Amino acid sequence: MEGMVEWVASIGAMIAAGLIAADIGRKMTGYAFVLFCAVSMLWIYSGLTSDAMPIAVMNGVLLLINAWGVYRYLFREERQPKAR
Repeated sequence: MEGMVEWVASIGAMIAAGLIAADIGRKMTGYAFVLFCAVSMLWIYSGLTSDAMPIAVMNGVLLLINAWGVYRYLFREERQPKAR
């Protein structure tokens, strides 16, 4: 490992995590999840090509979780809290 793909994936994951932690807004959080999806795909590729199946499997699951984040923050309308 430690090739260009891994460096791009690592830096992308740090940027995406920073965007989510910054809580800049709903749309930006959605874009951070898009970046996480791209990063997960890079890690899956890296894991499959370097015989690191645990990395590939973990990022397969993370890809599904991040895709759910994309849906929640970019495509689904924000839920309003119920009035008491």
